[in-house]
Amino acid sequence: MNDEDGDEDVSVGEETAETADTQERLSLADGPKEEDGEGPPDTSQKSSEEFTDAKHESLFSLETNFLEEDSGGSSTSQRASQDPFQQHVSKELKEKEVQAAASSAPTTQQMKWPVLGQLVFSSKFQKMETFKPPKDVDMKSLHLQKPLESTWKKTNSQFLSGPQKSNSPFTPLQKELFLIMNSYRDLFYPERTALKNGEEVRHVYCLHAINHVLKANAQVLANNSRRRSQKFGVGDDDDFRDQGLTRPKVLIVVPFREAALRVVQLFISLLEGDSKKKIIVSNKKRFQGEYGSDPEERPPNLKRPEDYEAVFVGNIDDHFRIGVAILQRSIRLYAPFYSSDILIASPLGLRTIIGGEGEKKRDFDFLSSVELLIIDQADIYLMQNWEHVLHLMNHMNLLPLDSHGVDFSRVRMWSLNNWSRYYRQTLLFGALQDAQINSVFNKHCVNAQGQVAVRNVPMTGSISHVLVQLPHVFQRMEAQDLSSVIDARFHFFINKILPQYRDAVMSHTLIYVPSYFDFVRLRNYFKKEELNFTHICEYTQKSGVSRARHFFLQGEKQFLLLTERFHFYKRYTIKGIRNLIFYELPTYPHFYSEVCNMLRATSRGEEATWTCTVLYSKYDAQRLAAVVGVERAAQMLQSPKNVHLFITGEK
Repeated sequence: MNDEDGDEDVSVGEETAETADTQERLSLADGPKEEDGEGPPDTSQKSSEEFTDAKHESLFSLETNFLEEDSGGSSTSQRASQDPFQQHVSKELKEKEVQAAASSAPTTQQMKWPVLGQLVFSSKFQKMETFKPPKDVDMKSLHLQKPLESTWKKTNSQFLSGPQKSNSPFTPLQKELFLIMNSYRDLFYPERTALKNGEEVRHVYCLHAINHVLKANAQVLANNSRRRSQKFGVGDDDDFRDQGLTRPKVLIVVPFREAALRVVQLFISLLEGDSKKKIIVSNKKRFQGEYGSDPEERPPNLKRPEDYEAVFVGNIDDHFRIGVAILQRSIRLYAPFYSSDILIASPLGLRTIIGGEGEKKRDFDFLSSVELLIIDQADIYLMQNWEHVLHLMNHMNLLPLDSHGVDFSRVRMWSLNNWSRYYRQTLLFGALQDAQINSVFNKHCVNAQGQVAVRNVPMTGSISHVLVQLPHVFQRMEAQDLSSVIDARFHFFINKILPQYRDAVMSHTLIYVPSYFDFVRLRNYFKKEELNFTHICEYTQKSGVSRARHFFLQGEKQFLLLTERFHFYKRYTIKGIRNLIFYELPTYPHFYSEVCNMLRATSRGEEATWTCTVLYSKYDAQRLAAVVGVERAAQMLQSPKNVHLFITGEK
């Protein structure tokens, strides 16, 4: 059941999730095929080259190019020594430090910053440093590579207003985020929302990514020039260790093609600014065609919440990957992976090329020397297929199986030692605090510079946005440990909750199920017990959805099982609900109030009989706090009582 993602079921058209599911199964079975006709047919012969572009190969080759005089690469050695990039890549770990880090628990420290709020600094390596954000940012102190110092202000100007415009080139949020990024620590920021600050965050991580690539490439090109002009003996080789085992340095994971399009557009404007000299962008037209969208494709009459419109904007295909090579004043899109500096891909796009155990055609060497991993909109992957993210993390920074033509005399020692993961910076952005996202950050982010996580607790919960008059009964179930929660919830539901609703009086009962696996289990149980029910999930065809909604509204079916993913991708209003059961608390807190408010859709004077029941356990603390607020959640988890009642919308 590994491909239960319904990844591609996000179009509002006729395409069904079944076909998307089949497509994915085929693509996973076949290995890294060229999708969308990317690259000439001969690329399939050589799976190591995702795209071929022989015409531009020499133009963008790092080995054969030299530093231009005006690109600022030959800055003074003193300035270079203070540059966070130089300090990070030239830092040498010792064997005993690495061994100690593998077995020790991290040391942690908390701080409060003006905009980000509560921060937790942690590190497994001895030296633990925290720092405060300065009031003003001096652009020189940030060590931005040319031309970014001048182009950033123009590119970012849409977010700056009033007096701040003249004085700081960053918004207060961007300033604090960039200071952490520029210190090369790992960062987890769980308050990035498409509606509020998504673009602000995207701008600042694109600045950091392009700054990193320009500095890394300038170092290689400067060393090429030095090697050419200097007749040196064999012993001098170590001066020129300036690269990894493969060329891709930055991997940006985004959920949809629209996000990839915006990232590339930002890179172009950051390199170009308002200078008269346009930069060369190869394959731009093809990129616009494959990643852009036709605004007329969207049906005009669909009313959806603002946050839905903000997430599902533009081209929402979620199977793609593209290599980008950057050299001074030119960008090459669709570069072969092993000639790229930056890879932009979706988890599914990476999954089909990484492949699985035992597959003949698989490749993950291009992940071996990634120095900067950016995972944006992480919460959406929970709705697509989280397995793909875990699969990616398990293949990051492994030693490559092939040399890919690397000059070993230029490879950094820490890369040869297989310590790349201790030098990889990971930036993780999402819209919510979630146990699965936390787990990836805690387990897979082992950067020697340390980690910073934003950990603000919600004081008020989403229950305050419920507008209908409704009693909410929260029932706590006990579970021995985390692994037994799923079974405990199922047995609690069929033994304690369901019997109360079997009476025909309790008709029009919607059961909201976040996990697809729980949904399948409940559906099978309802069929076996011959209960009068219908169901809707992300794979249900359009006609099936219409039928189920109709039967439920008319009361012909007593129960409706609904998956969270269906709600996420479609956001339909279900009419006719009188009784509501949350089998588990929703992943997104605002879904709680959204579903509760659906009761208003068909009120015919039966408001007095409406009910809402919520199941929770001590392992749902994060989700519970997001719905009822942190103080109430603490009381509900510690209280000797197992049942708690809230009433909303009281007159």
